[in-house]
Amino acid sequence: MGPTRFSRAVLTLLALLALTGCESSVPASAPPFPHVPTPPAMVAVVPPKPSALSQAARDYYSQLQTALVAQGLLRTDRGGPDTPFTDRNLADNFIRVALYDEYATQNGQFVQRQTPSHLRRWDKPVRLAVEFGDTVPLDQRSKDVGNVARYADELARTSGHPVTLVTEAANFHVLILNEDDRRAAGTRLAQLIPGIRPADLATVIDMPRETYCLVFAYSATSASTYDSAVAVIRGEHPDLLRLSCVNEELAQGMGLANDSPDARPSVFNDDEEFALLTGQDRLMLRLLYDPRLRPGMTAAEAEPIVRVIAAELMGGGS
Repeated sequence: MGPTRFSRAVLTLLALLALTGCESSVPASAPPFPHVPTPPAMVAVVPPKPSALSQAARDYYSQLQTALVAQGLLRTDRGGPDTPFTDRNLADNFIRVALYDEYATQNGQFVQRQTPSHLRRWDKPVRLAVEFGDTVPLDQRSKDVGNVARYADELARTSGHPVTLVTEAANFHVLILNEDDRRAAGTRLAQLIPGIRPADLATVIDMPRETYCLVFAYSATSASTYDSAVAVIRGEHPDLLRLSCVNEELAQGMGLANDSPDARPSVFNDDEEFALLTGQDRLMLRLLYDPRLRPGMTAAEAEPIVRVIAAELMGGGS
């Protein structure tokens, strides 16, 4: 796979998601963010030096980001005059992103196959916590926590659903891990998701270079409402790529589980044109948490309601 596309996967264990993302720098004038301590299992007082394997990954992803940006990808403008969309586009894209799965299970393996699904989202407040691998530098940790804190606020304002950054009792864990940290993260993942399947652990521990980040969202009692989630982001990513991972994976973990080649402007598209949530993506989040839609709805049940809401959000244009 060349440097012009990300590898994405959406997997379900009652909605297990695995995708990629990207990042962009945050202005110095951005609002302050709370200090979020990380658990002893994932942090060291003086971070050890990353391994040669981690440094090689850092070099690779730095070159990748440069190549993508040179091609006009990883845009941070969130969409503009060159990316118009209508209420019909919004409804069509939402149905494809929120009500289809990109992957299916076959003989215990995840295979890429678009399949109809049902609407899934959180019915309880989302409580985000950030953890770091031992070798992630302290200055990077501070920047990453700030980015996640600001993005949590954006998700809450956009969706209308409570999303906060917490220091305890989290149900959505964001793990930022360098190569060696990730390969040794099995114990921590088992603590965060009791009963996690070996195949899911392997997805993280043996993550191929073409997968830049991923998110798993789990439903304990219902196939339609999420109870916990874990996002894994490579610590070796440069700023724009890492923030893109934050933008896409956390939004995927909210319930926008699929990708569509027709979604534009959108981060839910394998073409990697955009690094940050676009205007259309924000509207899709509003649609997802509109009370007129219910978890468990099929595409056929949701579609007429989605089209009404999309028209309202777009001011009636078609």
